[in-house]
Amino acid sequence: MTEELFHQDSYLQGCDATVTGAVDGAVIVDRTVFYPLGGGQPGDTGTISWRSGRAAIIDTRYGDDGTIRHVLEECEAGPAVGEMVHLALNWDRRYRHMRMHTAMHLLGSVLKYGVTGGNISAEKSRLDFDMEDSVDKEAVTAALAALVAENHAVSCRWISDDELDAQPDLVRTMSVQPPRGKGSIRLLEIEGVDLQPCGGTHLRSTAEVGKIRIGKVEKKGKRNRRVNIHLDD
Repeated sequence: MTEELFHQDSYLQGCDATVTGAVDGAVIVDRTVFYPLGGGQPGDTGTISWRSGRAAIIDTRYGDDGTIRHVLEECEAGPAVGEMVHLALNWDRRYRHMRMHTAMHLLGSVLKYGVTGGNISAEKSRLDFDMEDSVDKEAVTAALAALVAENHAVSCRWISDDELDAQPDLVRTMSVQPPRGKGSIRLLEIEGVDLQPCGGTHLRSTAEVGKIRIGKVEKKGKRNRRVNIHLDD
């Protein structure tokens, strides 16, 4: 299995690793800072370098066997199994994902409804809520701005499957349950604001989110509202 360094420190921008396999145009290594597609967050992109070459990583995904696959652009020959490589993130893109993902948790703390879906991108993100009420965009934007300005600490910790089962109210998502069976589940905590299972990459404080703007609010059914958010840089 690939050691998931991004879960230990989401601010790591690169690492050295050893190639353990290659499949379908993707390279597998023993450790990585690249986050694989999951939880509505896109897979990371960047570069991989080795003694005789360099290639772009255009996506990162989990394989069926649980390994993390770094999908390469077309190249004549990738690194060999056993070879040392250096992985470097497209950090600007990843950092925007971290800001967006943390902002989505803030949005969920303001709109206290069940979450039916979500998606993150560097330009726009969204959460779908199980709600019939209309959304006061100005009020929600103001509430988000206050949470950012209050500079709440953001951290992660791990609990067991049994501990999560004993606290079912921690799970806000209605259609997707946190993965069980690995022995531990990762919690994202925004101090005094939010606590729920999440495997994504996040900031150290809400102040880093910056300015957030509520975009289009879409009615997707009688009990479903899609709320789009943007980062105003």
